[in-house]
Amino acid sequence: MTEKERFDQDGFVIFRNVLDEGLIAEANAHVDWLMNKHPELRPEDLNHTLVQHDPFWVRLVSDDRLLNIAEQFIGPNIALFASHYICKPPRDGQAVLWHQDGSYWPLDPMEVVTLWLAVSGASPDNGCMRVIPGTQEMDLQELQQRNDIPNVLNSGMDEGIVDDKTAVDCVMAPGDVSVHHPNVIHGSNPNTSDRWRRGLTIRYIPTTTRIGVDHPGPHPSAFHLRGDAPEGINDYNPRPVYNETDWMPFAGCNDWK
Repeated sequence: MTEKERFDQDGFVIFRNVLDEGLIAEANAHVDWLMNKHPELRPEDLNHTLVQHDPFWVRLVSDDRLLNIAEQFIGPNIALFASHYICKPPRDGQAVLWHQDGSYWPLDPMEVVTLWLAVSGASPDNGCMRVIPGTQEMDLQELQQRNDIPNVLNSGMDEGIVDDKTAVDCVMAPGDVSVHHPNVIHGSNPNTSDRWRRGLTIRYIPTTTRIGVDHPGPHPSAFHLRGDAPEGINDYNPRPVYNETDWMPFAGCNDWK
């Protein structure tokens, strides 16, 4: 069975050893740098609003190895919709309650694929992602606000319709990438271990998908990354510029000046 066939069957698939150790080390350094720069944010909430001017972030999500995977699912004309580091600290990492990503997103049509990049190892003890296979066939459900327990999204779906006995743990090594459908039900438990669980979500769309925005100008994490972009669909941010005063240094950063 090919990766695409498994994705069509289960709503998710894992690609192993996608990114090299050097780039993963830079991604870990980027998380540390972001946490230092934004002490007001929990490490689970280093979200899309931080992407717009950050050269390393855009360099990472535009890596050809990631785009080549995305192209298998959404075609050759690719844009970034959003990206979010969800990094659960040791012993205090919050859960992500059962949900479908598409319930949160202002996309028309809902043609989008998520790549989840393992920046550290992920396993059941430190709160790896869990998926309910086959639920990509379910319609998007209404979200419910949830503040009764600590959780990253402060919301989730009606757990009465989730059969968690069929859940699959996505055990991943640094550099692995999982791909999941916007309708597939997934979540993750708290991190009760003594080690970090760091991951980066990357939401890629075909350039024919419209991002709904309620403000002038582009969505803060909208970037045209590959192929053609039809006029009149989305506004995109310009490629960010690197300077050593404001941004984390990285391999090739001088090419972003």
